[in-house]
Amino acid sequence: MRPHVLIARAVFPQILTLLEQHFEVTSNQDDELWTPAQLIEKLQGKQGVFTTGSQRIDATVLGSCPDLKICANMAVGYNNFDLEAMTTAGVKATNTPDVLTETTADFGFALIMATARRMAESERFLRAGLWNRWRYDMFAGSDVHGSTLGILGMGRIGQAIARRGAHGFGMKVIYHNRSRLDAPTEAACGATLVSKQELLQQSDHLILVLPYTPESHHAIGAAELAQMKPTATLINIARGGIVDDAALALALKNGVIAAAGLDVFEGEPALHPDLLTVPNVVLTPHIASATLPTRLAMAQLAADNLIGFLLHGKAVTALN
Repeated sequence: MRPHVLIARAVFPQILTLLEQHFEVTSNQDDELWTPAQLIEKLQGKQGVFTTGSQRIDATVLGSCPDLKICANMAVGYNNFDLEAMTTAGVKATNTPDVLTETTADFGFALIMATARRMAESERFLRAGLWNRWRYDMFAGSDVHGSTLGILGMGRIGQAIARRGAHGFGMKVIYHNRSRLDAPTEAACGATLVSKQELLQQSDHLILVLPYTPESHHAIGAAELAQMKPTATLINIARGGIVDDAALALALKNGVIAAAGLDVFEGEPALHPDLLTVPNVVLTPHIASATLPTRLAMAQLAADNLIGFLLHGKAVTALN
């Protein structure tokens, strides 16, 4: 009897074909967004599930799905998983680290550039037919080269961004993290550890690359924004909820900081409506890892985790 697995969102056809070679598969190629109750119903009799960040796996789900053995997330983040509840229930959790590091770092740096140089704001101006002459201060932004890059969270992606800043743009790189990097890694990144307060006060461009946890909820709120330079930019490619979006919108409106670039949002795909009323913010729909090769590699690793665990007893990238 082959194991039964559920694919909770649409996936690359070749990944679906691969999984069908090994399992009885129930797929969701129509990409329906299921309620928690619908997810529980779909999981009945399933030993494995291929998830994305939009499926919450918690004690309620686990208690209603006794056959479930593994949840393979197609994401490096896993704040949709209650790891403690999964471990207690004996359900394996996996994610997809490494395969998206460089692509996500590319996008993070692109968002730094777009925000600092006011690209989205100026494009809207041009498309609206408002450009009729050159002016010395028209959409004058801030320099990236030679400026101070602050990184909150210094895992794989943070380190990749640091290398781009230090070696590609001659930036002074400072970071704050739960633990200090070893000396060779710090040297390779050209990065210096500072306190969170120093990070906020000294950064010209502050990028958030930390995991979302209860402890990091609203790590950047009104009090933190008030400590930043009025010329600074804030970039979030981590997770929604790390930034208090309401406080950020107000700070942007009042000139507390110069601009922001956001790829993630609280309660996404919904956005705080005030973010849509301020011009000095670049908004993208959670696409930092969105290149076809990278997304395919993420899907392949999630599939490999299902195959490895359900057929051979060993997941490739286990979280618990």
